[in-house]
Amino acid sequence: MKRLILAEKPSVAKDLSKVLGANQKHKNYYEGPQVIVTWALGHLLGLKMPEDINKEWQSWQMETLPMIPKQLGIKPLPKTGHQLKAIKHLAQRKDVSEAVIATDAGREGELVARWILEWVRFDKPVKRLWISSQTDKAIKDGFAQLKPAKQYDNLYQSAIARAKADWLVGLNVTRALTVKYQDNLSAGRVQTPTLALVRQQERQIETFRPQTYFVIELEVAGERARLVQKNPQAIKEQQAAQQLVKQMNSNGRVLSVVEKTKTETAPLPYDLTEIQREANQRYDFSAKKTLSLVQSLYENHKIVTYPRTDSKYLTNDMKSTMRERLQAVSDFAPEVKGYLKNGALVQQKAVFNDTKVSDHHALLPTEQKANYAKLTSDEQRIYNMIVARFLMLFAAPHKKVQQKATVAFGEHRFIFTQNKVIEAGWKGQEEQKSSAVSWKEGMTVAPNFTIKKELTSPPKPLNEGTLLGKMEKFSLGTPATRAEIIEKLIKSELMERTPAGLQVSPKGKQLLELVNPSLVSPELTEKWEKQLEAIAKGQFSSQGFLQQIEKDTQQLVKEIKHSEQKYQDFSLTQKKCPDCGELLREKNTRDGKIYVCSNNECSYRRRKDPKISNHRCPQCHKKMEIIEGKNGSYFRCKFDGTTEKVPTKNERKKKMTKHEERRLVKKYSQQEEPQESPLAAALKAAMEKK
Repeated sequence: MKRLILAEKPSVAKDLSKVLGANQKHKNYYEGPQVIVTWALGHLLGLKMPEDINKEWQSWQMETLPMIPKQLGIKPLPKTGHQLKAIKHLAQRKDVSEAVIATDAGREGELVARWILEWVRFDKPVKRLWISSQTDKAIKDGFAQLKPAKQYDNLYQSAIARAKADWLVGLNVTRALTVKYQDNLSAGRVQTPTLALVRQQERQIETFRPQTYFVIELEVAGERARLVQKNPQAIKEQQAAQQLVKQMNSNGRVLSVVEKTKTETAPLPYDLTEIQREANQRYDFSAKKTLSLVQSLYENHKIVTYPRTDSKYLTNDMKSTMRERLQAVSDFAPEVKGYLKNGALVQQKAVFNDTKVSDHHALLPTEQKANYAKLTSDEQRIYNMIVARFLMLFAAPHKKVQQKATVAFGEHRFIFTQNKVIEAGWKGQEEQKSSAVSWKEGMTVAPNFTIKKELTSPPKPLNEGTLLGKMEKFSLGTPATRAEIIEKLIKSELMERTPAGLQVSPKGKQLLELVNPSLVSPELTEKWEKQLEAIAKGQFSSQGFLQQIEKDTQQLVKEIKHSEQKYQDFSLTQKKCPDCGELLREKNTRDGKIYVCSNNECSYRRRKDPKISNHRCPQCHKKMEIIEGKNGSYFRCKFDGTTEKVPTKNERKKKMTKHEERRLVKKYSQQEEPQESPLAAALKAAMEKK
């Protein structure tokens, strides 16, 4: 009898099959003496759409809202039906005795597998593979410790509750807004409060008014300290600052000199959100790009652990793996050999905490050595970040002696701070400035003051790193979904990436005015997310959660129906449709900006800007535009005005390819065979006569 193993992707199935000896490759699976390894392609099934449940819900009408089905079924996704059929056929084989869920070890991975097993009506025992890295060793260890799938039922209930909640809130609110305001307005349980966070920051910038304030500095032998105040911006007038300086005209006195040894332990390893934030800050990587790079290091190169983690801690049983992980990165930095000689002893003891690891531990390098030649430059950057943070766990704490000298001029205080590093530890060597002053209690200080005029600075726009931090603070989404939410907001034209940071589009600003205040505020979504976490831990009922979601959905739709908000479509232009006369609407697409008719019954559309082709101008050799003319398409150079006809399909076929050009050039450039000279021919004939 054989085990049917279900992986999430073909690449993962290939890795599993190698370790498990499934060497027979078929179109949809691998097979070996004891196992059959097949794969999903992400989600093969999804929740039914409204029109699949009720024919009345096919047309978008306010009268049919809210849509609250008694049963939300699942259906195959159209493009991956072939793989689902193949899995069903394998599941029904008589030599299959049990199944093993080997999809991603997380909420979405659990949903992918459970829906497939439900669809194919699998009625045999099911086990769960739960691993945090894709190395051969991790796979072997994981299969030696398979657990009954029932242990993960709560995780599945959390996943399905999340999917149904997104269906109920997202589809109902989006339909209500779109029907009421006659424009495509997309809202959702997580994406709308995320958009609101960006807008909130923008409002702070828009309402900001710079204010002038004055600070008083005391200088002693080249060292400077500012006047200590509860509010550093309290002095608004220069005259008030000058008056204070007059009051402190006589010599001051050192009240106290206090020295303290400060110890700073190394930071904990990365979770996904922190590495996304830091990669955005260092390299301007989007959250989606960082996730993709870490996923590649995990899945393809097998040199880092599971990326979609929300923990920065490790379990106690991982202490025994530290030496192997260090050996795998032994050539990363000179100090690694010292850590190995020291017995791979972790100095940051707090990192081992079983109670702070839920599904997965922090991001770490695996026991497999990296082949740097196979890594892209961006993959290497992310890998270096993960390894450098990991190595900090083995370094000594950073220690410094901090000296604080408090100087008093009457009631006013100035504090001079001097730091001296006594052990660099995980921070490495730092450049230090030696103090020119030998502070002693009771010594007198001359009144050498300077008044400086300063200006308050505005808050900065949110970038992807700072937005991820706010999403984490309010529990908006999970580490696995936050990048996807940001991309969805940009794709739906509610938010834009700019060189300065993230910016809410005019359409996005309108949406936040029209959508329900309770959905704009992160508090409601934060409550939902915490309830989903509680469901995964078996501490909350999924049924109770969905009943509350249904009530919230009814209230949200009711509020939109009775709203008196006015809508202005910022995408409408003053250009008229040549077919029906209605105004044209500007839309962003992957292929650039286009104009579409605002009349839903009219199909007119055209490009806003000409399409840039790969065809080069014969004069300046720059790429030419494709212009749609009355007599067909033609190429035009926007730099010198040169035009050329766009060849038809038959003309393109007749045109010689570069390969054919090279072949003909080679043929005719070969030296002709030397012809026989008359003398040589005569000699040859004479020899033949003999």
